Amino acid sequence: MTILNRDAILGAQDIITEDIPVPEWGGSVRIGLMSGAARDQFLSGREKNTSLSCFQASILAATIIDPNGKRLFTEADIEALQQKSGQVLGRLADAAFRINAVGPAADAAAAKNSKTDQSDASGSGSLATSVKASGKSSVK
Repeated sequence: MTILNRDAILGAQDIITEDIPVPEWGGSVRIGLMSGAARDQFLSGREKNTSLSCFQASILAATIIDPNGKRLFTEADIEALQQKSGQVLGRLADAAFRINAVGPAADAAAAKNSKTDQSDASGSGSLATSVKASGKSSVK
């Protein structure tokens, strides 16, 4: 396998998208994978308002993009998005959660994986120590 250099890593096009049909709105919506910075911003705002519609509208504002990959909405649009159909918000938010591996399903999957991984863990916080102890590595 090729070892990537700095330019190859920074130039890689790794933001995936998925077009979700929204017949209620007469078209489709493009949901994109958040960058690391956008994900941090979204997750840091989770505690401000815990209502379901706000949470759904927040992830949609962070992930709905145009064909060029530019976000269509800002945080200022969250209240307006909350006024849209709850059914549509839920369907789109589910897609955004899935694509971005955040939300209740991702939290449950992470917890399940964490419990599974604990049986193989060495108890050390160091990858090198863990690799030495187990004799195996998943790092490539």
